[in-house]
Order: sequence, then C-alpha cells, then structure tokens
Amino acid sequence: MSFQDLLAYKKSFARPIKIFEITKSFSRDETYSLTDQIRRSSRSIPATIAEAYSKRIYPKHFYNKLTDSDVENSETQVWLEFAVSCKYISEAFYHEFISESLEIGKVVNYMILNFEKFGVKRV
Repeated sequence: MSFQDLLAYKKSFARPIKIFEITKSFSRDETYSLTDQIRRSSRSIPATIAEAYSKRIYPKHFYNKLTDSDVENSETQVWLEFAVSCKYISEAFYHEFISESLEIGKVVNYMILNFEKFGVKRV
C-alpha cells in the first residue's frame, strides 16, 4: 500500500485542483494574499498525509504530521470563509467545500485514533 491508496489522501488531493481553478477568478489584488494562502494550505493537506504515512515507523512523527494536516485543513476552511465573505466564491461552493473539509477531518482523525491500522507500532 502507498500513501496514494489512503482515503484521506484521495479525498484531500482533489480539493486543491478545484481551489486552483476557482482562485483563478479572484481579484489580482489577492494574488499574494488570499489566493496564495488558500492554494498553499489546501495543497499542504495531502502533502502532510503523504509525509505522515512515509514516517509511520516513527509513531510521534506519524501523529505530528497528521495533526499538521488537520491544522492545514482548518486553515483552508478559514481562507474559504474569507473568500465567500469577499464574494469571490458562492455560498453553495463554500458549503460544498466545508462539507468535504469536515469529511477529510474525520478521516484524518480516524487515522490518528487508529494508527495501528496504518502500520504504526505502539511505543
């Protein structure tokens, strides 16, 4: 099994692609602020899940990287809230992404709470 097979990775990988496409329409004034922030935080979610899985032989690193992924997921929610407040995205798009974000959070937290199922040895 590779990190690409993880449900959390699969669910979180598709979102940055959608975010990249939608942020193309954001104001040019936002290029180095909201646009950059939302793209970076959304891309960090699957990246840190991959890092966690790759470091699963070290339980503390696995846990740390998954909590980092959860933090990036929460950060992306905040940037999406700014985007909807600034009317860069629709309410419907916002709610769709928040729903997906909450689902990703549940899967990441499942991994944290059930780390043995992912090849992590209890220390």
